[in-house]
Amino acid sequence: SNMATFQSLGPIPEHIYKEKHVGGTTLKDVDSQLWVREFAAFLKKSGKLPLPAWTDIVKTATFKELPPQDADWYYIRSAALLRRVYLRQGVGCGALRKVYGGRMNRGSAPSHHRPASASVIRKALKGLEDLKMIAKHPDGGRMITSQGRKDADRIAAQVMSSRQAQAQDQETEE
Repeated sequence: SNMATFQSLGPIPEHIYKEKHVGGTTLKDVDSQLWVREFAAFLKKSGKLPLPAWTDIVKTATFKELPPQDADWYYIRSAALLRRVYLRQGVGCGALRKVYGGRMNRGSAPSHHRPASASVIRKALKGLEDLKMIAKHPDGGRMITSQGRKDADRIAAQVMSSRQAQAQDQETEE
C-alpha cells in the first residue's frame, strides 16, 4: 500500500521529561503572578522607572470605565510587559495592545474586542528601555537585554526560594 509504516519508538525515557535545565532558576520556572508582583516591587524600590504624571487619572483602555484602583498599577504593567518581551523577542506595541485588550460592552449591541491603550504600553516600554532592560529589536519590536534577563532571573530565583521556604514551613507545621 501507499501508506507509510511507522516503527514504534518504544516508551519515551522518563529523564527527558523530568530533567531540569542547567543554570539556575529562570523566569519560566516561577508562577507569573508572583513574579510580576515581585518585579513590580523591585522597580518601585529602585525608583529609576520614570513615572508619567498622568498615571493617577488615565484609563488603560478605551473599554474601561475607570482608571486602575491600585496606586502601583504602572509598575505592575511595566513588569508584565518585561515578562512578555522576555518570553517573546521582537514583540511590538501593536501585539501587546491585543494582549492587554479586552471586551468592550456596547450595551444591547454585541460585545467586541478592543485593544489596550498604546500610549501606556509605549511609555512603559520606553521607561524599561531607559533602564537598559529592553532594547529595540533589529527586525522591529522590542527584545530583552542581558541586563534585563539578569534582573528577571534574579527576581525569579528570589520568588522560587521564598516559595520553597513557605513549603518547608508548612511541612514543619504538619
